[in-house]
Amino acid sequence: MTKESQNKEWKESWRDEYLKWICGFANAEGGKLIIGKNDKNQIIGVKNAKELLEILPNKVRDLLGIMVDVNLRKSTGKEYLEIVVPAYPNPISYKGDYYYRSGSTNQALKGAALDRFILRKQGKQWDGVLEPSFKQKNCSAGALKLFKQKAKQSGRMDPAILKDSREVLLDNLELVESHGLKRAACLLFSDRPEGIISGSWIKIGFFVTDDDLRYQDEIHGNLFDQVEKTLELLQTKYLKAYITYKGIQRIEKFLYPPDALREAVLNAVIHKDYSSGIPIQISVYDNKICLWNPGQLPESWTMKRFLGKHPSKPHNPLLANAFFRAGYIEAWGRGIDKINEECRKHGIPKPNYDFEMSGLMITFHANPAHIEAAGSQTARQGKTREKTREKTREKILGLVQENPSISTEEIAQILGLTRKGIEWQIKNLKEQGVLDRIGPAKGGHWEIIEKVDK
Repeated sequence: MTKESQNKEWKESWRDEYLKWICGFANAEGGKLIIGKNDKNQIIGVKNAKELLEILPNKVRDLLGIMVDVNLRKSTGKEYLEIVVPAYPNPISYKGDYYYRSGSTNQALKGAALDRFILRKQGKQWDGVLEPSFKQKNCSAGALKLFKQKAKQSGRMDPAILKDSREVLLDNLELVESHGLKRAACLLFSDRPEGIISGSWIKIGFFVTDDDLRYQDEIHGNLFDQVEKTLELLQTKYLKAYITYKGIQRIEKFLYPPDALREAVLNAVIHKDYSSGIPIQISVYDNKICLWNPGQLPESWTMKRFLGKHPSKPHNPLLANAFFRAGYIEAWGRGIDKINEECRKHGIPKPNYDFEMSGLMITFHANPAHIEAAGSQTARQGKTREKTREKTREKILGLVQENPSISTEEIAQILGLTRKGIEWQIKNLKEQGVLDRIGPAKGGHWEIIEKVDK
């Protein structure tokens, strides 16, 4: 039996409220509204078909401002109407409201969904809209420096541009509007983008069960920093590893392939609907990790196309371009293929992609054998790891006591650890009320408030 679909709808008789359906077809991919069919796709006919044949084209024109074809059809001796609606390039409204055909439903567009629809009809994307409250002087020097370093390493930007002024760099990235900077510039080069764009940060939590959250972290800053900090925090705090041997070589592996997680985080950051005002959420369990990205995928991204083909355009093309220039992604649209391939090589199933949760949820499932191995190793290594952390904290406090003006980078060099690892330790010491920073990063000094209990 033929069913109603994206481009087809049938009604037993005409009602003026069905102008909303015509509006929805016009705003989507066009379609046909059949008057004189029941829900079982049976022709029941329309008694006043010839009268409606004259009335409906004028009514559609006067109330929607568009032209449609209204055709009189016959089947088994019964007359019915076929209203053919073309797709319109400009937004169409009915009594001030906008409707959109999605699947076999007609939806009223409101809030962020309406904003996205209007922008798309204007040939714009959300990240390309002017953000008047963000100026070039507000761009973080640290974020610009990080981008230049990454872009230089990737070789995807003219070295002369990287050496030029910030104005030239931003213009080359197409982030400059006639009266200021675009929204993408705020996300990429502000140290606190959530001050302007709500929810532009990432939240990570470790769950024992869905309603038992044990601990969590928030990652703020420009998007480049968010990606870097999220990946490091996952590896240093949230994810377990298991040990295998190749001959006498000891190999430590995480439950999930790092490259696949990296692609998933990048996909969430680049593709996110930032108009939602909701942060990206990463939920870590003993046997799985879920990355939820708020917002809707573009209408052309059906499940089959998303998993089997490469989309022609990302949700935020300016963000995608900046991350490409900085070498974070190889080419837009290949991330899903890479995720699936990395999972295959790692010995775990490809992740689940769920589009039914007001956005995209990617869920990685660990190999049960790896979980068991990681669990026993974690039990043995727990005390050793804790002792190592305590020793590191004591060494940091000892260096600070000897030289209150010592920098984080100097501490990292002396202890042979990464700068971000030291920053994580210092953050914990601050939260515990053990260590405090007096004055700015340059010219300030550390102050030990109290000793840490061993």
